[in-house]
Amino acid sequence: MSISIFHNPRCSKSRQSLEILEKNGVNTKVILYLQCPPSASELKKILKKLKMSPLDIVRKGESRFKELAISLENISEEELITLMVKNPILIERPIIFDENRAVIGRPPENTLNLIDF
Repeated sequence: MSISIFHNPRCSKSRQSLEILEKNGVNTKVILYLQCPPSASELKKILKKLKMSPLDIVRKGESRFKELAISLENISEEELITLMVKNPILIERPIIFDENRAVIGRPPENTLNLIDF
């Protein structure tokens, strides 16, 4: 089994989620998504696995979100995805996923839902 994680080393929840994967011997692909943002199509696939909308994973409290002065009432899902691809700091983290499933590691224990024991 291989699991990927959109990881931000500066985020404690992301570090804790990665530690859970490592402690359980999971083959993990670490994606430093701030340096290598997902494409719009990749983000859409992950949203489908999460069973969430773009609005569910955008970090509304992030300073960059406030700088952009985004009105969530007047933005389409497609525009929000494009915004997150161009500004990956706005993507909720960490996102842990495999071929069929995904979770947000908040709390980090959510990561356990992807591990097949």
